[in-house]
Amino acid sequence: MSRRKSTIAEGWWDFTTLEPDVLADAACLSAVDLEGLSRPGFRVVFYDTLEEFYLAEALEYVNAWRQATASEPVGICGPVGPTEQLPLVARLVNDLGLSLKHAHFWGMDEWFLDGREAPPDHPLSFARADRELCFDRISPELVMPNEHLHFPEAEAGAYEESFDQIRCAIMQGGQGEVKHWAFNDPVRREGDYTDHPPSPGDYRKLKTRVVDLHPLTLIQNARTSGGGNLPLVPRQAVTVGPVETWKAEKVSIWQAGGHDTPFGMRLTALMISKRLADSSVPMSLLAAHPNVQFNYFRGGIGTCEAEMH
Repeated sequence: MSRRKSTIAEGWWDFTTLEPDVLADAACLSAVDLEGLSRPGFRVVFYDTLEEFYLAEALEYVNAWRQATASEPVGICGPVGPTEQLPLVARLVNDLGLSLKHAHFWGMDEWFLDGREAPPDHPLSFARADRELCFDRISPELVMPNEHLHFPEAEAGAYEESFDQIRCAIMQGGQGEVKHWAFNDPVRREGDYTDHPPSPGDYRKLKTRVVDLHPLTLIQNARTSGGGNLPLVPRQAVTVGPVETWKAEKVSIWQAGGHDTPFGMRLTALMISKRLADSSVPMSLLAAHPNVQFNYFRGGIGTCEAEMH
């Protein structure tokens, strides 16, 4: 029997197609309940200040890069969203005198338009944001070689292969309102997926690829990055896939409260903790990854109580 239709966009899968009891359970979770969702392979961590939150996120870069040697290069895959950690990364590298000669970095995703990945002069370019907010601020004697910066492209072969050539110590991410990491959005409700979304196993076979973006993702990015200018946001993107994600030794998701809602931040933690994997909630598929950490700013988790504004 077909599952119910989305209340956001009927032609798509998303979290509103889940069973009502799962949604109700998520909405009831307190901060204490969230902390109690930790289990082997899944850890929930809270930070009491934004300063501590973003510093801890930045330190993941530094601690990964400190492991890199000529014989064993090491990298981190990181998001644009959040971005507050990126200038802190550059400052830490400079102040510590940390040479990035053998370190690597992967960007998670990039917009796709006019048949190619967005160029650096696009106002929403992720690669440009990474460079301007972090890598261009690192001292010349410490800076990472340009060929060690890996940004996803429509022809993704070299990007995909780099995950086999270089150890990815950690993959960071935020969580979007559609419950994605990177741009691993739910799929359209059509063809083989008219009645049911892809199985978790099938979704996990996806590599770096060009994806159609869920309407909720377009609206969110217009709100957070474009001042609400929705026509500015491309409708497709190139994104790192689950295949590459599972090659990362650890997946670390950072939620300060600005990108997803109080409800969303509870739902994915519950589903991962209880191993309720469903590709209509792509983040929930991380339930099968052996080392996942959710990081929350305590002041940003809010409540799911009805409150009129």
